[in-house]
Amino acid sequence: MPHSPQEKKKVLGRVRRIRGQIEALERALEAGADCAPVMQQIAAIRGAVNGLMSEVMEAHIREEFGAPAPSEARRAERVREMTELVRSYLK
Repeated sequence: MPHSPQEKKKVLGRVRRIRGQIEALERALEAGADCAPVMQQIAAIRGAVNGLMSEVMEAHIREEFGAPAPSEARRAERVREMTELVRSYLK
């Protein structure tokens, strides 16, 4: 999770833009918009969510792996946790 005020502000801005995209998609669906624009909006939302995940994941990697682990066991645990996060994201 981004912890610095600047990173937090940037991530929250992304979340708010995604919320706006989702609200626009909802309005388009309610209005009976054509399929092509709806699919384009869904693709844009997916791209925005992927960008958000990338940014949060990058901050997490910096936080977890920026400093040496206190022990080999903790290092292995951090690697396992990160691997699980990446796998769940890629599903």
